[in-house]
Amino acid sequence: MSVIKPFLSIILPAHNEAQRLPESLDKIQKFIEAEHLGCEVLLVENASTDDTLKIAQDRQKTFPQLEVLSLDQPGKGNAIRTGMLHARGKYRFMADVDLSMPIDELRKFLPPEHDDPQVAIASREQPGSKRIGEPFYRHLIGRVFNLLVRILVLPGIQDTQCGFKCFSAEAAEAICSAQTMDGWSFDVEALAIARNLGYRITEVPITWYYKPGSRLHIVKDSWRMFRELLQIRRKMRKSRPKD
Repeated sequence: MSVIKPFLSIILPAHNEAQRLPESLDKIQKFIEAEHLGCEVLLVENASTDDTLKIAQDRQKTFPQLEVLSLDQPGKGNAIRTGMLHARGKYRFMADVDLSMPIDELRKFLPPEHDDPQVAIASREQPGSKRIGEPFYRHLIGRVFNLLVRILVLPGIQDTQCGFKCFSAEAAEAICSAQTMDGWSFDVEALAIARNLGYRITEVPITWYYKPGSRLHIVKDSWRMFRELLQIRRKMRKSRPKD
């Protein structure tokens, strides 16, 4: 007897998200019920030291579409890779628990609003997008990092770091099977792999709300992220198909 695969998988990486998680799960559940989507929600908890795992497991009692995975190893890239490869949906959408992009904007990434996406990424830089409440210094740092991304790895992609991205099942499995980075630059690596494999990448303009509480440490992480960009550049050059 064949198992019916869901239309959509929503993957939520969750590290120490006890405070934000209950409200976000409420919003996601209401959204998928209102939209009548065949959907699974995979929450991937990794190395939390608060009650994230307990909250998620308790919520499964009233949220039948929710599945909880728990990992001992930290790293957002690790959580996303695990969730994408575990998912069964025709489309697989990664979302930050803070829902800085309102969940109802997810429809922009899926048919019929988006014509059969291979890799569709949320953009805060495309015409029609809006950034709300973001401090100037955060915006400036983000644009400097993206400039380096465009120069070194991904020319033409204006916003690689927004935490909301949709992949077809085929693209998710091919890309995440080759992804190795667990840190902040995993988005760049995933998109570089997608481009190397020939998948079409489209940027979808969204409304995005700044939410305090980012775990990115500007001074400590900036040098590491730059070194990771150089690693990705070398890796992509080695793996690029020969003409």
